Amino acid sequence: MDFKQIQELIQLVNDSNIGEVSIEQKDFKITIRQKEEQITQVMAAPSMPQMQLPMQQMPAAAPAAAPAAGAPAAAAPAASNTVTIKSPMIGTFYRRPSPDKPNLCEVGDEVSVGKVVCIIEAMKLFNEIESEVKGRIVKVLVEDASPVEYDQPLFLVEPA
Repeated sequence: MDFKQIQELIQLVNDSNIGEVSIEQKDFKITIRQKEEQITQVMAAPSMPQMQLPMQQMPAAAPAAAPAAGAPAAAAPAASNTVTIKSPMIGTFYRRPSPDKPNLCEVGDEVSVGKVVCIIEAMKLFNEIESEVKGRIVKVLVEDASPVEYDQPLFLVEPA
């Protein structure tokens, strides 16, 4: 199974009411689960394991952070002449291939179809995310080394 097929499978599961899909081939196994809306992962102290709590039990400070995280996504539809490059997976967003290298793209840079614009780390694999549009980067919507969700807007591009 190649990357495009996995992306299509994720999209199909996301668009449907299917809770979970598992596929096993000779030396390949993949399981895709629907995200449950009411569960939030909470990071505990390093000596304690990670735990998941329902939204009702979250501290009062956590919901206040949610609108700030959603603010960049709300700004995306405002610019009608731009195209959004979205995350094809869940993982950690990186603007550069390694700490000692420059950013893959900056605001104002010209990008073409297939140009690598960022890297998303998922399960210790570093996936190069390529632009699907030719144009100029107008805005970077995600901070470097921050977690991203599937289909989360990453960049705004003004098409050429």
